Amino acid sequence: MKILDRYILKKILSTFSFVVLMLTSVIVMITITERMEAFARNHLSTWEITKYFLAYTPWFMGQLSPITVFIATVFVTSRMAAHTEIVAILSSGTSFNRMLLPYFISAVIIACLTFWLNGWVIPQSNSSRVAFELKYLENNKSGFNRRNVHMQIAPNVYLFLQNYDNNSNTGYQFSLEKFDSGRLIEKLVADQIQWDTIKNKWQLKNWKVTRVESMFSKVSGAGSYTTSGASIDSVLVITPKDFESEEGQYTTMTIPELRETIEKRKFRGLSGVEMYETDLHIRYAVPFTTFILVFIGVIVSSRKTRGGTGFQVALGFMLAFAFILLFTVSRTFSEAGSMSPVIAAWLPNVSFGIISIFLYRYVPR
Repeated sequence: MKILDRYILKKILSTFSFVVLMLTSVIVMITITERMEAFARNHLSTWEITKYFLAYTPWFMGQLSPITVFIATVFVTSRMAAHTEIVAILSSGTSFNRMLLPYFISAVIIACLTFWLNGWVIPQSNSSRVAFELKYLENNKSGFNRRNVHMQIAPNVYLFLQNYDNNSNTGYQFSLEKFDSGRLIEKLVADQIQWDTIKNKWQLKNWKVTRVESMFSKVSGAGSYTTSGASIDSVLVITPKDFESEEGQYTTMTIPELRETIEKRKFRGLSGVEMYETDLHIRYAVPFTTFILVFIGVIVSSRKTRGGTGFQVALGFMLAFAFILLFTVSRTFSEAGSMSPVIAAWLPNVSFGIISIFLYRYVPR
């Protein structure tokens, strides 16, 4: 690396770190002020609040990463342009494309770091953040009743619950049906199922099992018999965790866990799989967002004008906020099931990638 590369790289990375810390500090202070009433209402200790913000800060820094690298790029490049440094660089025989190299090296470093943090590190700290918010800040959304729960828990095995209360880990009007070649061969019903925390098993109350002997049923439809009882322990492949609130749960999963959850939810026929798929594709798309925003930031802020670089910087920020708006809208449509998660995650990158090429060709530098 040449001296010029090290010079620009150092400026980008140091400015990026400074901007992240400053914006995060401001947002954390605003968040503390907004939620102080909830903290006081729940009689939370200073240590509990501190633990929450220790988990909240990395998550928010990950969310800020694309826009902060853009701000750092615009700030560094516009100052270099104002001090005639870029003119000197280009006049020395260095091409504009060659000057982009340290910018893209910094983008690679930040993109790889962001991908690793968002994919594996931050989800681990998000578990405590989401649990805290559900318990103290979201009107106890962790306690809820789910109604009409349908899911496939194994090949040709289907479960139904009329409603489930996860405060008491109790389900009502339970049924489990097993099929063979499209024919019902066994049906288990119970008025109530409750999780036994000591045995780690489900206790079925007022249960009844109806079995159909296939060798008779295929011929005459006969051969069925029923057994019943007041209470019995049963080992099912489901646990109370399968009925937990899904509010923000995808943010607590690493990329491998997200993939596994998506496959399991599709197999069980559960709704809301779009949120998990959208988040997974966004984690892959965000590193490419870093390259696009760095590219746009350099182009719009590298020219020195008599009136200053205000217009170029303002143009850059307008494009950045337009990107955020498109990203937010496409994600909302995807989570609602109105847009493919793949399209929602990559549409902003493709759209602004085209815009960056247009700017590169036609904006004076």
